[in-house]
Amino acid sequence: MTSADQSTPLTRSSLEKQNNTSRVLDVGFWGLTLLLAIGAGAVLLWVILQTAIEAIPAIQEFGLGFVVGTDWNPVTNVYGVLPQIYGTIVTALIALLIAIPLGIGVAVFLTEGFAPKWVTTPIGFAIELIVAVPSVVLGIWGIFVLIPAIRPIFGFLNEHLGWIPIFSGNAVRGNSLLIVGLVLSIMIVPIIISITRSTLEVLPKDLRNGSLALGATRWETILRVLIPAGLSGIISSIMLAMGRAMGETMVAAMLVGNANRINISWLQPGSTITGLIASQFGEAGRTQVAALMYAGLVLMILSLVVNIFAELIIRRFQNIE
Repeated sequence: MTSADQSTPLTRSSLEKQNNTSRVLDVGFWGLTLLLAIGAGAVLLWVILQTAIEAIPAIQEFGLGFVVGTDWNPVTNVYGVLPQIYGTIVTALIALLIAIPLGIGVAVFLTEGFAPKWVTTPIGFAIELIVAVPSVVLGIWGIFVLIPAIRPIFGFLNEHLGWIPIFSGNAVRGNSLLIVGLVLSIMIVPIIISITRSTLEVLPKDLRNGSLALGATRWETILRVLIPAGLSGIISSIMLAMGRAMGETMVAAMLVGNANRINISWLQPGSTITGLIASQFGEAGRTQVAALMYAGLVLMILSLVVNIFAELIIRRFQNIE
């Protein structure tokens, strides 16, 4: 038997051992990821169930009237969370109205060659730095810097556009739904920028080159080709940012004014679910704690509805693509 014949069985044996090792590693990695996925789902389910259990006394006492009620009076144990639901949705929508065009515009600016690399690097670093700023610091900044600076603008809006319901009234102290929306937009715009930027970067270059070759301008290529092609990722970033805005606590508690009423005007104080929980949980009695837990459960349901709505939109645009 030659040396070549002797080496063949050894080579096959080593290959079989490598294949077996690879299979074991693959199965182990699959099991680990499955365990982590189940663990994440179990933690989320545990939080929801525990919140629901704590809220049972309020659910039994107030029922669905809690969702449409407008009174929150711990003295008489009468609770309704409709003003907080309204304030949560309105502040999140204000933040999105500001953050969506700004975030998509910055992402296009960074990815489509409008800026040199020595500009894109510090801008990208600054975007990441905004995410690292604690929300309580932004709340303090809003109180001592943003409100005094923007108070004249409130007066201008009220004086010249007061006939529009959202700009009616007069915010004396400055705490208002609009202030909260402005600060929230600063907090969520990095989310939209990062995800939109990643979406545009992974689009095939053939889309750009083909559009330009057919005679389209750069802006026509961006607006009619690239953004529609990456629309599912852009919508994902928007919905993720909306969930972040709806769940923010410190900014809402510090800047919204905690007025338990529904104000059509954005220049007036309001209230949010997170701000209500943060401001009253520490001194709440038994029934009030249950009501606050019920409010937290309502917020979870709102976030779930937003995520389901986002998933439906994403799937629709993916099917179109």
